[in-house]
Amino acid sequence: MTLLIGALLGAGLLLCASPWLWPQRAREPKPIRRGRLRRLLDESGYARIATRTLIVTMVAFALIAACLVWLITTLPILAVLAALAAAAGPVLFLRGRRLRLRKARRQMWPDVCDLLVAAIRVGLSLPDAVASLAESAPPAVRPAFAVFARDLRATGRFETSLDRLKDTLADPIADRIVETLRMARQVGGTELTGVLRALSASVRADAALRGEVEARQSWIRGAAVLGSVAPWVILGLLAMRPEGREAYASATGVLVIVAGAAVSVVAYRIMLRIGRLPEPERWFG
Repeated sequence: MTLLIGALLGAGLLLCASPWLWPQRAREPKPIRRGRLRRLLDESGYARIATRTLIVTMVAFALIAACLVWLITTLPILAVLAALAAAAGPVLFLRGRRLRLRKARRQMWPDVCDLLVAAIRVGLSLPDAVASLAESAPPAVRPAFAVFARDLRATGRFETSLDRLKDTLADPIADRIVETLRMARQVGGTELTGVLRALSASVRADAALRGEVEARQSWIRGAAVLGSVAPWVILGLLAMRPEGREAYASATGVLVIVAGAAVSVVAYRIMLRIGRLPEPERWFG
């Protein structure tokens, strides 16, 4: 009994001293990993659409395309390929929209930097300068800054509102601007206007160079699309004839169709890779 009481007393003393012996360490929050489809929806301007909605749309397109091709040609292999192509359609549309939004916004961010510099020079605080962009920013990005202004008035937390603004804009250049503002808020200093001017000049130069190169290489994308679609249009016309349907329904015909699909996809990807400029990554996203 004495041994039990001593053990309980020792355990109690050890528990009392445990906060000093083993202090609790603050755990760093793990970064939230978003899926590719979620990021694609955010960056293409459809942040309010759920990922499952996109998946359901892809499945519906695949079923509709497969049924149509099956009714026209009665070839299972063509129905399967049509389903795969139709399922990739919404993703390709979102990628194209993302590129168009980035191209359009790339011309706006220098103006946003200039407006921030002007607001800071007239004496506005940094949060008020960012919130003022809800009325003076280009119309395409004005709603995002309006949400930032409402969130800032509701919570009073500048950095939390910046995080929400960054998620709403979902743009690499916007991430650089937001992180510059965050650093200026945390460490202070008088070089914010100079940094914003330098960032504005860099973005303008990059936009001008990209515009010139994209104008010269736009024919590559057109050639890739034409070269990939034309053989399948001819194949569809041949498969609508009875003798063509019988030929492509055989094992050799299925092998030819599968090999042609693989070659078309590889050639299309190579052509796009040749004519595509590297897009800036969201390192701070």
